[in-house]
Amino acid sequence: MSLLKAGKIITDTWTRIEDDQEFAEAGAVIVSLECWLNESESLRKRNEPIGVSLRNDQSPSQIIDDLEAISLIQLDFPAYTDGRAYSAARLLRQRYGFKGEIRAAGNVLRDQYPLMLRCGFDAFIVNEGIDLAGWQTSVEAMDTPYQPAADNDTRPVWAKRHGIAQAS
Repeated sequence: MSLLKAGKIITDTWTRIEDDQEFAEAGAVIVSLECWLNESESLRKRNEPIGVSLRNDQSPSQIIDDLEAISLIQLDFPAYTDGRAYSAARLLRQRYGFKGEIRAAGNVLRDQYPLMLRCGFDAFIVNEGIDLAGWQTSVEAMDTPYQPAADNDTRPVWAKRHGIAQAS
């Protein structure tokens, strides 16, 4: 798998730790919600970046009191038809004010890429050898959204039509 961030394929510096594995001595780790809830004290003592992976049936509200200690939240898409992670990303960005990386993993498709960006995702685990130009084209295909989203700096078409400076 490859990591797509800021329109480029980059090296993933994070290590996914399964629940039955020992924590790596150094480096950024991604753990499950269950691991975070059970081991957050020891994870914080590592003094390394921490990521938490949420399944599509786990609410981000379970970690809102810990967001200052979490640098990355990975939201899983078990199927392209399951949109619960979109809602989780918007909650994290807009309601809970999460400033860290929100990563999409699982069944991530390029035609969903523009909406994922608008909902607050900024990194994507994608298949090896993706057509990067095709992913960029999907973002550029529609340059004016219909409604406001987590990317509040983008004016929706109705705001432009009515001369409204900033949509809320």
